[in-house]
Amino acid sequence: MSTDLAGKSAGQGKVAIITGAGSGIGRAVALEMASAGFSVALAGRRVAELEKTAAMAGGGNLHVISTDVRQPDSVRALFAGTREKFGRLDVLFNNAGVTTGIPFEDLSYEQWSEVVNVNLTGSFLCAQEAFRMMKAQQPQGGRIINNGSISAYVPRPHSAPYTATKHAITGLTRSISLDGRAYNIACGQIDIGNAGTEMTGKPRSLQPNGEMMVEPRMDAKHIGEAVVYMASLPLNANVQFMTVMATNMPYIGRG
Repeated sequence: MSTDLAGKSAGQGKVAIITGAGSGIGRAVALEMASAGFSVALAGRRVAELEKTAAMAGGGNLHVISTDVRQPDSVRALFAGTREKFGRLDVLFNNAGVTTGIPFEDLSYEQWSEVVNVNLTGSFLCAQEAFRMMKAQQPQGGRIINNGSISAYVPRPHSAPYTATKHAITGLTRSISLDGRAYNIACGQIDIGNAGTEMTGKPRSLQPNGEMMVEPRMDAKHIGEAVVYMASLPLNANVQFMTVMATNMPYIGRG
């Protein structure tokens, strides 16, 4: 269990929402936050997978809320349900996301829109509701952590919608950081490389030179631990940007 410098659970008394909590990075973060003592609202479209995450946590204070981050009404219901269950919100981990692997010239409008609606608009809707709730509650304030990506800096082939949304998430992070200052709302971004999740489950990845290559991956648990660290800081301290990746992943030097 993660602890702070005083020896107490890092998340003791704190409430978090995690979107996309039914698999991959969202599940890994949920398990680490529950272990660290956070009360956690698990949000996602697949209730059975959210319930599986809650069961894997082994008795932590977790609450499953069916959510489609593309839909404003669904997002509002998520935050209302969290307030009803836990009374306040200390941390939002804006994690829900999808990707594509389609050549740029073959992308349809529908494929582009799906990635933008989930990754960018969904993150905006959740962040806005979190901001409103954190501004209104007492004690005032909280923390929003956006899931960026290495693709927020360096794209992969055939990733235009995903890369565009992750660049936009960086702008959203900076804007929330600025607008939140007056209300004790901190905002940071974690940029994640290859992790052992469903999204990076394929053993070989397309490289810029057209070759397929097996890339190093890291245990998703390390991402969960990093998010717990970010979430556990006092609100007068903030990790603005953090990059977590497999040491030998071909990112540095890619250009």
